[in-house]
Amino acid sequence: MKKKLSKCWFFVVAILIVALTVVSFFGVKNYYGDKEIVYFKSAGDIRWGIDIQGGVEAVFAPTDKNTDKITESQLESAKKIIDTRLINKGITDYETSIDTANKQIIVRFPWQAGEESFDATTAIKELGETALLEFCGGSTYDKNKVVLEGKHVASASAEVMEGSPYVLLKLTSEGRSKFASATKTYLNQQIAICMDGQVISAPTVNDVINNGEATITGPDYDGCVDLANTINAGSLPFAMGVDDSKLQVISATLGAEALNAMLIAGLIAFAVVCLIVIVRYRLPGVVAALSLSGQVAGMIACASGLFAGTEGFTLTIPGIAGMILSIGMGIDANVITAERITEEMRAGRTVTSAIQIGSKNSLSAIVDGNVTNILVAIVLMGCFGPSDNLFAKIFSPIIGLFGASVSGTVYSFGYTLLMGVIFNFIMGVFASKIMLGSISKFKCMRKPWLYGGVKNAE
Repeated sequence: MKKKLSKCWFFVVAILIVALTVVSFFGVKNYYGDKEIVYFKSAGDIRWGIDIQGGVEAVFAPTDKNTDKITESQLESAKKIIDTRLINKGITDYETSIDTANKQIIVRFPWQAGEESFDATTAIKELGETALLEFCGGSTYDKNKVVLEGKHVASASAEVMEGSPYVLLKLTSEGRSKFASATKTYLNQQIAICMDGQVISAPTVNDVINNGEATITGPDYDGCVDLANTINAGSLPFAMGVDDSKLQVISATLGAEALNAMLIAGLIAFAVVCLIVIVRYRLPGVVAALSLSGQVAGMIACASGLFAGTEGFTLTIPGIAGMILSIGMGIDANVITAERITEEMRAGRTVTSAIQIGSKNSLSAIVDGNVTNILVAIVLMGCFGPSDNLFAKIFSPIIGLFGASVSGTVYSFGYTLLMGVIFNFIMGVFASKIMLGSISKFKCMRKPWLYGGVKNAE
């Protein structure tokens, strides 16, 4: 029974790779009447960068005409929050800059996937509210009755209870104390939860709340997710709005035709590489071609945000370069393993021993090359991403010596490189080893020449 189970692993892994490839490229969708229901996103849902598809330039300015009180540090804080919000929405190709003289923040970001109208006013709405979160005593917004601010919120998450979606807010220690005091003051009265001066919820306080949690009811789960992400991005230090008169459409530097040519060239190159490794390494080459397909499919799935309701990341020209580099590392991993197996076969090992020893001897070289790429990707994401992402915090002592430098295109390169290396480990190391070890248990697949040995050897 164990032997049969071991033989089946090749087909299990191969089917999973083929399924991932089909789903990542074509997606899974259904229609309920006129409404399209997306279960798994496809390659067509990938958001392309400004260099490929073009985008929008918007100017954020304070809504209060008296800007003298706004400091440079507040502008920098607002910029960081906008950077974080862009990243939370999977927009990794963006540019943000501060116009200190006019107290403005200039933002450039690409169109959404499948955009056809190219309406800049509609596109800017994707960034959501400016996230000035306040709790006010009463049922309406009153800046003189603010009892809690966005800075007192530690985290926000979308939750569902008995089919009703809501946003759960967890407060800081200071916020917990303030909220307990506020609920005591406004017991049996309403406290309005306001975003940018607009009431989004005004629940009645039935009890004094000491646990440091508050909830905001929402009409649907997706809306709650967007609101939670907006709150998590941070509350801006002052109210801001978009100057519609300064909205601009940015033209693509590459264009869709060049992208199509690039994709066709990529498919041809991939097919040629697979053919070469199959001819050169025979059965290990077939396994390598399958694992490479899985690696490409995995990166496409990450770029599109495979599961409905999740965000992908923006694919730019440097991002595509990161994918190509990681595919090259995947080819390298399979070639190293195949060469080691061939060496063991020519040394007189059995098929089973050659696969085991060859895979073991190749692992250190594969890990060494991939770990180097992981470190490069982490450094790039830390140095050229938003200042509050994990990698930026790790390298903050070093980055602080040179000043902040956010570049969405470089961040995208690091992101795709990291995802590619991860899938290289999954497909090029583990999946390849499982498939090769499993298929070699079939009697017809134990011929030494299939693994680089002498054709007439027994």
